[in-house]
Amino acid sequence: MTITITAFEKSPDRGQGLARDTRVRWALEEAGQPYEVRLVSFRAMKEPAHLAIHPFGQIPTYEEGDLALFETGAIVLHIAEHHAGLLPDDANARARAISWMFAAVNTVEPPILDLVTAKILEGDKPWSMERLPLVQDRIRHRLRQLASRLGGADWLDGLFSAGDLMMAHVLLRLRPSGILDEFPGLAAYVARGEARPAYKRAFADQLAVNKPAHGGR
Repeated sequence: MTITITAFEKSPDRGQGLARDTRVRWALEEAGQPYEVRLVSFRAMKEPAHLAIHPFGQIPTYEEGDLALFETGAIVLHIAEHHAGLLPDDANARARAISWMFAAVNTVEPPILDLVTAKILEGDKPWSMERLPLVQDRIRHRLRQLASRLGGADWLDGLFSAGDLMMAHVLLRLRPSGILDEFPGLAAYVARGEARPAYKRAFADQLAVNKPAHGGR
């Protein structure tokens, strides 16, 4: 069955790999699974056809036969559970990898997204300059904890897994702020993720969509 995912017709980051479809593309590339991409405009994301798949009107979505999924964590977990390369064979190691997937989206990503809110959506509020340092401090607190756990290891729990895929991409979204550079070990961790051939293919495909001369995947 053909796998089809959705992505921004015109990504707000202009194809720099920050949009969440990167995680799904990356997972499919790691798993060696071919897929098609249906590009969706901001208007189409709010129309009934897309809302039937993603009730919150966002991207990405994942369709395979009768199965339709939304939320990157759920999509990547589905890919990892059905194809080799993203979860360990050992049951305990597999459970730990899944724990890191949840940690990425539930513990590390929320303050990072809050930074975007504070800078872009609330930047013109009279209290924004007071709030911004608090948001940044919450991010640094989480990064110190994560850096302590990672230590000098290449990956979070032995070999690369879906947990690293999700965590590295969450941290990648922090790069424009400059905060990631304050933690050299985590910056190197993200760079190792970006150096993986599967990530490079996923990034190149997303970037190609956003080139002016792009004529379709």
